[in-house]
Amino acid sequence: MERRTLLKMIALLTGGAVIGGNAFLTGCSSSKEHDLKERLKLTPQQIALLDEVADTILPTTQKSPGAKAAKVGSFMTVMVNDCYEVPDQQIFLEGMEKLEAACKKMHHLGFVEATAEQRLALLTAIDKEAKEYAQKKGEAPNHYYTMFKQLTLLGYFSSEIGYKQALRYNQVPGRYEGDVPYKKGDKAWA
Repeated sequence: MERRTLLKMIALLTGGAVIGGNAFLTGCSSSKEHDLKERLKLTPQQIALLDEVADTILPTTQKSPGAKAAKVGSFMTVMVNDCYEVPDQQIFLEGMEKLEAACKKMHHLGFVEATAEQRLALLTAIDKEAKEYAQKKGEAPNHYYTMFKQLTLLGYFSSEIGYKQALRYNQVPGRYEGDVPYKKGDKAWA
C-alpha cells in the first residue's frame, strides 16, 4: 500500500486531516523537488565552514568545548536536508555563499582563513543585519544568519558536549525540589 493511500484512509476514518500529513508525504513529492533535494548535499568544505561559523557563535571556553567540537556543522547538514522546506534550503545554501562573499569584501579572506577576531566582527555585523531584517520582515523569507544561529544553538545544546559540559546534567533526577538555591555563575540545567 502506498503512503498517500494510507494517509487518505486515515483521514477518512478519523474524519479530518492528518496533522503533519505534509511531512509524511515528502517521500511522495514531485521529481523536480526530489532532484533539488539531491543537489543539497553539502561538501566537506561547506560542513567545515558551518563548523567554523558555529564555533564563532559558541567558541571554546575554559569550562566547555565549543560548537566545532560538538560537530554542529554535520548536525546542520542533517537538519537542513531532512527538515527544511526547499525554499529555506535554498536560502541556507545561498547564505553560505553570501557569508563567504561578505568576509572576502570585509577582510579580503575567506571565512575559514580569517582570524577569530575578523570572524566575530563579520558575524556581529551580519547579526545586526538579520535583526533589522526581522523587524521589517512581514512576509519575507527567513534570513540565512538566523538559521545558522538557531541551528548552532540547537545542535550544540542537544549534543553530549553541550548538555554535559556546558549545562548541568542530571541523567536520572531524584525527587522534586521546587526551591533549589542558585549561586551567580551556576550552569543552567539540561
